[in-house]
Amino acid sequence: MTYQVLTDTAASITELKANPMKVVSSGNGLPIAVLNRNEPAFYCVPAQAYEALMELIDDAELLKVVKERLDEDSVQVSLDDL
Repeated sequence: MTYQVLTDTAASITELKANPMKVVSSGNGLPIAVLNRNEPAFYCVPAQAYEALMELIDDAELLKVVKERLDEDSVQVSLDDL
């Protein structure tokens, strides 16, 4: 059976147990697929990559709010009035 691996780097659980930091650094800052019997079991995501993913999710949620508010009526104000 074949499985889709969504990273360029993969490691076995055995490798991860033996030297976790070596496995993490082998991804050069990108996620690593951790395989169990040649099947992706989970992805090991370095902190910086995880933070970037959270920022993208937050940006996507904010974009939804912006798009919803584009249809609302707005009030024109000049800088002199402030």
